[in-house]
Amino acid sequence: MEYAEMDALQAAPEVYELVFENDKVRAFNVLFEPGEKTKMHSHPSHVIFPLTDGRMRITTPDGKSQDMEMKAYQALWSNPQTHTAENLGTASMSMFVVEIKD
Repeated sequence: MEYAEMDALQAAPEVYELVFENDKVRAFNVLFEPGEKTKMHSHPSHVIFPLTDGRMRITTPDGKSQDMEMKAYQALWSNPQTHTAENLGTASMSMFVVEIKD
């Protein structure tokens, strides 16, 4: 699969909204509706800043999944990864994601 097909903005434009980009970072507003699941996509190293509480399931290409409890205003670091993401809750989840460019 080519990188463009794995890019979060290309794979899930209904979830990711690009709000800023320069030569160092790319920043997104992210909104997952209840039960919404993205296609497989990739991120470089990135910071996740949840704006709401919620529960996500992250599934990697090998089929392994991890459920994550996300708390509003508690930032998380993530190393580069390819995954799908699914909102397991009954409410919308909002977050801000900043990808670090290499």
